[in-house]
Amino acid sequence: MENGYVVALIVIAAAWGAGAGALVPRAAYRLSVEPGEGWRDACPAGHPITGPARGWLGPARCASCAVAAPVPTPVPAQAPAPVAPAAGPSRGASEDSAPEEAAPNDNASEDAAPEHEPVPYRPSLLVPVLTALVCAALAAAAGARPEAAVWVLLTPVAVLLALIDRNVHRLPDHLTLPLAGAAAVLLGGAALVPGAAGSWPTALLGGLALGAGYFVLFLINPNGMGFGDVKLALSLGVALGWYGWGVLFVGAFAGFLLGAAYGLGLVVLRKAGRKSAIPFGPFMISGALIGLLLGALAA
Repeated sequence: MENGYVVALIVIAAAWGAGAGALVPRAAYRLSVEPGEGWRDACPAGHPITGPARGWLGPARCASCAVAAPVPTPVPAQAPAPVAPAAGPSRGASEDSAPEEAAPNDNASEDAAPEHEPVPYRPSLLVPVLTALVCAALAAAAGARPEAAVWVLLTPVAVLLALIDRNVHRLPDHLTLPLAGAAAVLLGGAALVPGAAGSWPTALLGGLALGAGYFVLFLINPNGMGFGDVKLALSLGVALGWYGWGVLFVGAFAGFLLGAAYGLGLVVLRKAGRKSAIPFGPFMISGALIGLLLGALAA
């Protein structure tokens, strides 16, 4: 009977992950902005993003683009235009002549390519599948214990943060700080339910400890560690600390190990240099997932 109950929980967790994960790409597109920019309120073509919750809920699809997209028509071949004989510079011949080489421009930064690739605005199959798998894995590891509901509820937010950091190397305060508060409050409620396998005081101390550790790293090397990572460490420390200091160490170390392996791989493949910046949030979250799975299984 208990096994059937756990299976039902896993199925419910996977369904929640798939449904919530389907909404993540739209939110990730809107929040993936450069410093100083406001949230995106239009699709790449300029159509306003509308829908429930002021356009935050819904798939990453623009109905206006789908309706207004023109049907491509074959273009008839044309004979090449006759080439005029070479002549001196002429302002009136600019449409038919070859473009002149541009002179150096001190303001070229305004026309330079953006630092990050354009953020796509389209539905994704991978994101809901990944979110569903993570939710199912956490539910299977934690079983019928009350903290399983906390892990499953917070997983879509963690996936959203990982996507935003991958897109623009940022972790917005609008997500990191509420996530830390939600983790602390929800685990406090889970501690009051019989069957909880963790410690709420240790979870709070774990959040402070991991946040302080990342803050020290930020002070030592602010170019290599963003302050958004420090704020994310608060919530991850709370989650990992729930299962004890050993799990906190394992989850934090796994994040550093994954990030180092990724950076080393880029250097070996000559896709990045030693000083190239990489988004560290996804590796912090992946390491925390490993720690939570091990901690839940061992509890």
